[in-house]
Amino acid sequence: MNDLNNAPVLVVGAGIMGAGIAQVAAQAGHSVMLFDMRDGAALEAKDKLTSSLNALVAKGKLNADAVAQTLSRISAISSLQEAAAAGLVVEAIVEKLEAKRGLFQQLEALVSADCILATNTSSISVTAIANGLQHPGRLVGMHFFNPVPLMKLVEVVSGLQTDAAVAQAIFALSQAWGKVAVHARSTPGFIVNRIARPYYAETLALLQEQSATPAVLDACLRAAGFRMGPCELMDLIGHDTNFSVTQSVYEANFFDKRYQPSLMQREMVDGGLLGRKSGQGFYRYAADAAKPAIAAAQASPMPAAQSLWLHGRGPLADALHAACERALGTERLPDADAGAAPALLRDESSEWIGLEIKGCQLRMTDGRCASQLGADVAVFDLPLQTTQDTVLAWAPSSRASAAWTAQAEQWLQALGFNPQRVADTPGLVVARSIAMLVNEAADAVHQGVCNEAAADAAMKLGVNYPAGPFEWLALWGAVPVCQLLDALDAFYRGERYRASPLLRQRTWQD
Repeated sequence: MNDLNNAPVLVVGAGIMGAGIAQVAAQAGHSVMLFDMRDGAALEAKDKLTSSLNALVAKGKLNADAVAQTLSRISAISSLQEAAAAGLVVEAIVEKLEAKRGLFQQLEALVSADCILATNTSSISVTAIANGLQHPGRLVGMHFFNPVPLMKLVEVVSGLQTDAAVAQAIFALSQAWGKVAVHARSTPGFIVNRIARPYYAETLALLQEQSATPAVLDACLRAAGFRMGPCELMDLIGHDTNFSVTQSVYEANFFDKRYQPSLMQREMVDGGLLGRKSGQGFYRYAADAAKPAIAAAQASPMPAAQSLWLHGRGPLADALHAACERALGTERLPDADAGAAPALLRDESSEWIGLEIKGCQLRMTDGRCASQLGADVAVFDLPLQTTQDTVLAWAPSSRASAAWTAQAEQWLQALGFNPQRVADTPGLVVARSIAMLVNEAADAVHQGVCNEAAADAAMKLGVNYPAGPFEWLALWGAVPVCQLLDALDAFYRGERYRASPLLRQRTWQD
């Protein structure tokens, strides 16, 4: 059971996931049997795989001999009885508990006692699937991501009765197949589908509050390094699918408010606005549809100032300092008192990060609204990137003068950002999203779902995040993350934004 490198593999389910798993196993040298309950489906899947691989050979992307060997190792079988010699079964059938449980109970009567049983479920409890098996210890989750041949991550999910040696054998096999494996405990959503919920949820909450448009929210998060903004990603996934996963995680966590689904998304599902597959979601996908654009970056000269103070310390303050120096260039700002002074003055003792010009403040959000902080105050979002024309959300205080409101935007433009004004909302866009992703990952580690390294690897490889949640935590710091969450919690008065105990403990170390 500990060495699966030469084991015959049975893949049950010949859909996109099953065919991909069969391909990866065969490419690694295994003899693969592909089975589907629907007559002829396995053979159709192999024919389709043959066509797609040969097309890649024709384009020079794959070697013809290697493809021929891979295809020769895959056999479409018409009966499970033909797979009695399998050393590993990977199930990739419909996401229904009773169907999976029934299949594995049927397989137990066919395969040998040392055959490992793996489920590709993305959301169903591995413990629940194993219920009723004679040997529940040999059932483990082997959760691949779509498309299987390209996506590197495999979540190795242990239920309450999964034998540790079985989980380790699948972990090692996944690595042998060229994947990056991470151990996870069987809890709702495992690692990726659990930690990723806030990426959608915070944007849906901002939309419901009319804080910004989908185009602006997407642009802000793409500017933070995400390949797709949450609105366009939900349109791609399908709002019915995304809503269903959120609902299942919510229900499985006994209706914890942190995972509460969105009324807005439910209305979209009810109205058939499912995204790309229906032709309309947050965006329209007709042939003549134009995606809404955001305001372009404006070149802006440095506003007049007698002194420019940069407040705060740490990596984010240092990045802002560098942006200021780039903007100022060789200019020298005259100081009202000293006559001449450095172009940029810095106060690292401040508890906030940002700029102060003539008593007016341009502050990086700490979770509080600009209007809570004073009159001539504006807040800007977490600047995870400071490259030229980086889109950045900002908001002025409701009590700010017209002059300072205009100057605040000019300063952000002069520093190289493309500022997008949004409603004066707690935590703005990127900051609240990143804080909640970090918080969810911290809770997963605190509850023993995974370790920190697994959380970072899973989110970067499973959903292509630009960094792992604990990498963001190291950059930002536990104290400011907790402060932002506490500000959100105080504003909204609910359970959603409660800080993880692990984060609280980290603040004692910072």
